[in-house]
Amino acid sequence: MTAPFPPPGESAACGETRLAVPGMRCAGCIAKIESGLAVLDGVVSARVDFTAKQVRLVHRPDLEPPAIVDALSALGFDAHVLVTPLTIVDDSAEQRRLLSALGVAAFAAMNIMLLSVSVWSGAAGGNRAMFHWLSAAIAIPTVIWSGRPFFGSAWRALRHGRTNMDVPISIGVSLATAMSLYETVTGGEHAWFDGAVMLLFFLLGGRVLDAMMRGRARQGALALMQASASGANVIDAAGIGHWVRAEEIQPGARMLVAAGERIAADGILESGACRIDRSMMTGEAVPVTMAVGDELLAGMLNLDGPIIIVANRVGEDRAIAGLARAMQDAGQHRSRYVRIADRAAKLYAPAVHTLAAASFIGWMIAGAGVHQSLLIAIAVLIITCPCALGLAVPVAQVVASGALMRAGVLVKDGSALERLASASRVVFDKTGTVTLGRMVPIAIDRLDRRQQSLALALAQASAHPLSRGLAAALRAMGVAPATLHDISEVAGQGMCGHDGAATVRLGRPSGSSDGGTAVALTIGNEPPTLIAMADVLRPDAAAALARLRQMGMESMLLSGDNEAGVAPIARALAITAVSAARPEEKLALIQNMSAAGDRVLMVGDGLNDGPALAAAHVSMAPSSASDVGQQAADLVFMGDSLLSVPRAVMAARRTMRVVKQNMALAIGYNIIAVPLAIAGLATPLIAAVAMSLSSLIVVGNSLRLIRATSGVAR
Repeated sequence: MTAPFPPPGESAACGETRLAVPGMRCAGCIAKIESGLAVLDGVVSARVDFTAKQVRLVHRPDLEPPAIVDALSALGFDAHVLVTPLTIVDDSAEQRRLLSALGVAAFAAMNIMLLSVSVWSGAAGGNRAMFHWLSAAIAIPTVIWSGRPFFGSAWRALRHGRTNMDVPISIGVSLATAMSLYETVTGGEHAWFDGAVMLLFFLLGGRVLDAMMRGRARQGALALMQASASGANVIDAAGIGHWVRAEEIQPGARMLVAAGERIAADGILESGACRIDRSMMTGEAVPVTMAVGDELLAGMLNLDGPIIIVANRVGEDRAIAGLARAMQDAGQHRSRYVRIADRAAKLYAPAVHTLAAASFIGWMIAGAGVHQSLLIAIAVLIITCPCALGLAVPVAQVVASGALMRAGVLVKDGSALERLASASRVVFDKTGTVTLGRMVPIAIDRLDRRQQSLALALAQASAHPLSRGLAAALRAMGVAPATLHDISEVAGQGMCGHDGAATVRLGRPSGSSDGGTAVALTIGNEPPTLIAMADVLRPDAAAALARLRQMGMESMLLSGDNEAGVAPIARALAITAVSAARPEEKLALIQNMSAAGDRVLMVGDGLNDGPALAAAHVSMAPSSASDVGQQAADLVFMGDSLLSVPRAVMAARRTMRVVKQNMALAIGYNIIAVPLAIAGLATPLIAAVAMSLSSLIVVGNSLRLIRATSGVAR
């Protein structure tokens, strides 16, 4: 067996460098970085992972990392080279700053709106001036504090001769605040402090949610690395064992791995025959017997007695590290996905500010004067405040996600429902996904009561997956364990105990079991009784696939298990299947399908599914999945029923219909409101009321999803 993924930077002619770029904010930043680095001499390719805020460069060996950092600095981005490719950038400090800014903006917006209501209700003279001054006292510090994430980003962009989405936001907020202060100082009738602060509040809310979701997504590769053993008992030249951390194990080290322990580094089995649970790396449901000279990989589980492994790949060279790198790289395409709201916002900002500038110039030409022209331009900015547009997508997603949560489906990524709605093909893993991932006995009721009782007594004393499945099934039948003495486990053979003078054994059959999985129960000199074991289908699996077909989505089975384990499941579900697929083969198949135009929904549960889950257009995992599977997936469904998959797809499609309606409402509002503002007919009261009503309409339309989504999610 060879490592499924190469070590970092392995290439005959090129090197690889990864850099952390915490200043990335939007899709424009991605394009700026990738296009700016592409022209750098020596760069072969540059790809941004927006989720992790990292850049991966493949380049000629003569291009030094400092030159890359300087090139990014010239583009306006601070960057630093990552020590290892799997370094997770800690941006918890940035999240705390965003939360602090959001909290201040929320408090200020509520209070300023209360003061504004008094002005709208008819307060005049000294009372109106007092309310304006109180609003100014709250708004100005708020804008300075809560606007820092936008102002700092905008200034860095302008300083390097470029723009980003934070530039027009900063201009709009600053101009509205400055003119409001001017109106307050000169005793003017209107002020726009409420609009400026509300705009900050909504935009910060989006930033906080996005940062939190990116944080969850980044933990996938880290969880994968943590799935292997934290260290190993390394035997020195004197034959004495010492505990050594996984990252400190050296090639050639002799690792003593006890039964029930995971392997910390890749290596060759030197002594001790054993059965190995390879499911974490390959997805195989049945343990495999390994012999001296076979290669074992970090993360695999030793099921039998102690073995000695000679390490040959350690640290970043381990297969599991390659799996984590593949998972990170595969997830980059998803980071490049541009949501509907992002696409709309990209067009919205320049359009609104162009209209505001044109309004100012037009009214100046018409002779309205600087003050009046500026007020009309600000009215255009206020009345076209992107609150409705900004709420169109997230409110619908939050409502739908809440309904799905109550139905047992957790939505982890803000864009997951949007991508799920557009999925065209479903790829299922087998073990633990289409099946329950638990080996259970078949026709166990054929055993008599004595056999069942003796089998339970031995099975419950073992941690082997087959024993656990057998014990659980017998307990569910109400079987009571027999009283045995001298119970022991024989490495590679199974359990042994004594019932009086009779020896009772439960373990590996001595003969063939027709390619299936079975355990043998032997009582004294009686012939052994075979107990067939199988991984059973999830409830409603056939019905789930039939419903997906009705929705226009074809399904296939993609499993690391062997042909004997996959073929019966594929026949039962009437779907095509690919068996014995290693993690890198799963990843390649998903990438090939995507390149052919399929928008793949990957449903998997294991560590070995991590890269494929990350590479898919959208992904789901059962709640019984490994930590890596759950981290890599966009949605997690609870319970055993596979019907959660088509239900989630239907809910996502309904959600996107509502999102498109919300976008149409927001755009329709602007089509009506903007001409009024440009014509000078929109007073601040009309602008504020119209802005609020547009947001309320979008929220109300989204709330319809509570009933609609709950209906399909049951």
